[in-house]
Amino acid sequence: MAKSYENAGVNLQAGYEVVSRIKKHVASTSRPGSMGGIGSFGGMFDLSSLGIREPVLVSGTDGVGTKLKIAFAMDKHDTVGIDAVAMCVNDVLAQGAEPLIFLDYVAVGHNIPSQIEDIVAGVAEGCRQAGCALVGGETAEMPGMYSDGEYDIAGYTTGVVEKSRLIDGTKVKVGDVLVGIASSGVHSNGFSLVRKIVSDAGLSLFAEIPELGGRRLGDVLLTPTRIYVKQVLDVIRNCDVHGVAHITGGGFDENIPRVLSKGQGLEINEGSWEILPIFRCLEKWGGIPHREMFNIFNMGIGMVLVMDADDAPKAMEILRGHGEKVSVIGKVTDSEGVDIR
Repeated sequence: MAKSYENAGVNLQAGYEVVSRIKKHVASTSRPGSMGGIGSFGGMFDLSSLGIREPVLVSGTDGVGTKLKIAFAMDKHDTVGIDAVAMCVNDVLAQGAEPLIFLDYVAVGHNIPSQIEDIVAGVAEGCRQAGCALVGGETAEMPGMYSDGEYDIAGYTTGVVEKSRLIDGTKVKVGDVLVGIASSGVHSNGFSLVRKIVSDAGLSLFAEIPELGGRRLGDVLLTPTRIYVKQVLDVIRNCDVHGVAHITGGGFDENIPRVLSKGQGLEINEGSWEILPIFRCLEKWGGIPHREMFNIFNMGIGMVLVMDADDAPKAMEILRGHGEKVSVIGKVTDSEGVDIR
């Protein structure tokens, strides 16, 4: 046994226990093309098994941000792994890519096997929702870097798309409509502001808020980021999608214009979808100007598909068949900027 290492604050035995605990979660994410198991130095995937003639690999990496502070305060760790997966896979989906593999990185001050199992169980759940394989990861125990019970998590994904089916926004044209898919809540962006609002307003995360259906504020804020992979891929395979925007940090103003060309803009019709109660509460508690909310949060729309108006009804039917709340929230115009009406 490495007693000297243990005396420095690193518990190798706990690390071995973590590997034992998470094996079943990793195995549950297996998909065609995945190879090997945890324990190798690198994760493997057999790309030849997909039958794609001109594969383009699309990769993305992200973390969960200060939403983790809410998880620490609530001592609830089984959902942030879903967030880590969602933030990565929804991004590569925006290029039309199907996520294939995922790797996670969890850094802790002290290794608590049950806590890490909860985190990885969430990662595995996110991978199952996205249809990608959890092929590897790393748990780093770093005494002195994190307070007791605290950690950070980041993820990485690689997806693939047939070169001819790559979505890059070049087909977007004036008159195209914006099909918005509902979010599940705040997702994983804007939490530095969320935490400040909650603190300044003197609110408890354990408070049951009437405007939130009597649910505890912390539970509402920890609602996992929606993963849109399977339902949006279904639309892409059956409709001509010109652009896809994942609504993350920067809200509507920063994300949807990323699929536009020079000289194009957006007209968005507020009232064409439900702005979730949590956003109404944050706006009120924080005294945030209403228009500014759209430049920070997703406001109830987590993903936007841009397409010809004639294709929208079929796309919406497919999405509703997957249980999504969906609506046409606006259109592409010939005037640059985002006009929210």
